Amino acid sequence: MTAAWIGKAWRRGGRGLLGLSLLLAGALPAWAEQAHDWQIAMQPAVTPVRERIDALHNELLVIITLITLFVMGLLVTVMVRFNAKRHPAPSRTTHNTLLEVVWTMMPVLILVFIAVPSFKLLYYEGDGPKPQLTVNVTGHQWYWSYDYPQQGDLSFDSMILSAAQDKTAGKPRLLGVNNPLVVPVGEVVAVDVRSTDVIHSWFMPSLGVQEYAMPGHVNHAWFKILKPGVYYGECNQICGINHPFMPIEVDAVSPADFAKWLVMAKKKFASAGNNRPQFAAMTARPASPAALAGGHS
Repeated sequence: MTAAWIGKAWRRGGRGLLGLSLLLAGALPAWAEQAHDWQIAMQPAVTPVRERIDALHNELLVIITLITLFVMGLLVTVMVRFNAKRHPAPSRTTHNTLLEVVWTMMPVLILVFIAVPSFKLLYYEGDGPKPQLTVNVTGHQWYWSYDYPQQGDLSFDSMILSAAQDKTAGKPRLLGVNNPLVVPVGEVVAVDVRSTDVIHSWFMPSLGVQEYAMPGHVNHAWFKILKPGVYYGECNQICGINHPFMPIEVDAVSPADFAKWLVMAKKKFASAGNNRPQFAAMTARPASPAALAGGHS
């Protein structure tokens, strides 16, 4: 193995990786805005928070790629220049002050470089703009409750649909719910998350929100959806036997459609007397995953 051969192979491999990257980049826009088979990139961002998360992710991807290539180059150099054939009598050198200072300080400087945008993102996530709408999110075993405190007594429960209902409604299997959270596009929404029993997690990938629902404590998050659509998430904190069946569905609509929905929702949930007794009866004896999934595992 010669240095010329290694350089030639390296150039060929680099061109192949570049072509694969361009192919995948061209295919990404055609994929749906939810998880899918063979997904490589993350779900598209629809909030300012998620856009900043993606930006930090891309910066870190460049840094780790450069580090990996640098280390791999060092390994190849050592294998080629300092193998047993070229150096049958190995060197006994044990210390190099300059080299030791460099390999100690470089990781420190890299971590400091990463820390600055990381802290800025954490501050931005925690200290959002003044909300125009507040929603109380409560986790239960195993469903979610949503309350709109600024809209009187509007509150309802959100429960997973069966596989048959998902298919009829045209929703992704095991992600559709009977009563989704509805919010207006372009408005800042504050989310106060809590729990009545165990620890849950309100996780919405496209929104860039993952907030724990803690018994006896309220956690806060916020988001501002930039375009209309239906977005899905799940509880990603193991919370019991039916943990995989706590999906989240958020419908982002225009402010005008949101106002119409409010009128309809107040009538619907007031006349129905809400549906919490139904869920209380269900949670008294946990339903089997097969029953919730419509007979499928």
